[in-house]
Amino acid sequence: MKILHTADWHIGKRLHKHYLYEDFNLFIQWLCKLVIDEKIEVILVSGDVFDLANPSAEARKQYYQTLVTLKNLNCRLIITGGNHDSPSMLDAPKELLSALQMDVIGGLPKNMEDCIIPLPHNENPKVVIAALPYLRDADVRLANEGNTYEERLAAIRKGIQAKFDETAEICKNKYPKVPALAMGHLYAAGVSTSESERDIQIGNQAAFKAEQFNSYFSYVALGHIHQPQRINTQIPTFYSGSPLMLSFSERKDEKRVLLLDTKNGFEPKSIPIPSFRKLLKLKGNLAELKLKLTDLKVEENLATLVEIEMQEEHYSTQKLADLDELVSNFNQENVEIIKHRAHFKNQQLQSSEVFGAQQNLADLKPKEVFESLLKNEAFSEEEKQELLHTFDELKEMQHTSD
Repeated sequence: MKILHTADWHIGKRLHKHYLYEDFNLFIQWLCKLVIDEKIEVILVSGDVFDLANPSAEARKQYYQTLVTLKNLNCRLIITGGNHDSPSMLDAPKELLSALQMDVIGGLPKNMEDCIIPLPHNENPKVVIAALPYLRDADVRLANEGNTYEERLAAIRKGIQAKFDETAEICKNKYPKVPALAMGHLYAAGVSTSESERDIQIGNQAAFKAEQFNSYFSYVALGHIHQPQRINTQIPTFYSGSPLMLSFSERKDEKRVLLLDTKNGFEPKSIPIPSFRKLLKLKGNLAELKLKLTDLKVEENLATLVEIEMQEEHYSTQKLADLDELVSNFNQENVEIIKHRAHFKNQQLQSSEVFGAQQNLADLKPKEVFESLLKNEAFSEEEKQELLHTFDELKEMQHTSD
């Protein structure tokens, strides 16, 4: 069978107030052509179908349109929930989608056999999929397991391994001698991350060790990490990565999907996804930024999204105003500045530095903190008094609303 491994679609993703619906539509158009050209029979989506647990109406519409499009290609679809997804939301149309040869497992079912999907059907299957969704703490850790932080981490790792072992055992007993693949959505030790992944299982500290994956599986299709990469373990274990660039830290990644042809074994073929949009991050002082923006050359299908960071030696309210004006007045076809910020080498001290390490900020009044921070700013005395007056007004408004 030909099986495609993908993950982390993040439908409804907003990159600094810019929605990526157009990007996802172009990805699906490309994916459909790939399915036809390569005669792909099954698509695995290893979690994070949506970007939010309560996706917008437009995100849901795009999801269902995608399912219909792929169904029309006679391609089997297996989808598992991720840490961004709502299990109940994904599982709601489960029976209907199952009738259409689409398997969706939003949350861990009570009966673990419900995670096991033989392909292409129950009789004489060629391969069997152990479709494990994102495992939440309640799925893997008993209430009385672990009192200390380290004990809790160990309990989570143990619980995750137990679920993979349990599904491997079911595959082995129910479908002996049939190759088994596992799907998972988790953070494995030693992977490279980007800015757009949300911490998972106690801030990623409960990293699942690669050797804990059950060796009965012939391939493990992972989701959650957006940079495509292989995990160093005895069986082929891969993150397909996200199909779209979901943060500026991913702007240099080569996005891909992974294609398995079980006739040739379980080492996947990496297929690059074309870039539909360019993300640019520009740094420099104000004059350098003006020059870089003037020299921008755009050749991508969709508008180039730009993040700029002004880097100056000395703090200046005028420089901040000039930066805002530069962004407000910028007008170039097919280019959009979606985020801008300033960095000053002599920037203000952090509150912990202002008061010293021994001072507990909880013991201070808000205005005391604000006044102390103002002392380290390059404002005129008149500006400081105006800011203090504004601070008092805001505090008064808060008390009134309370």
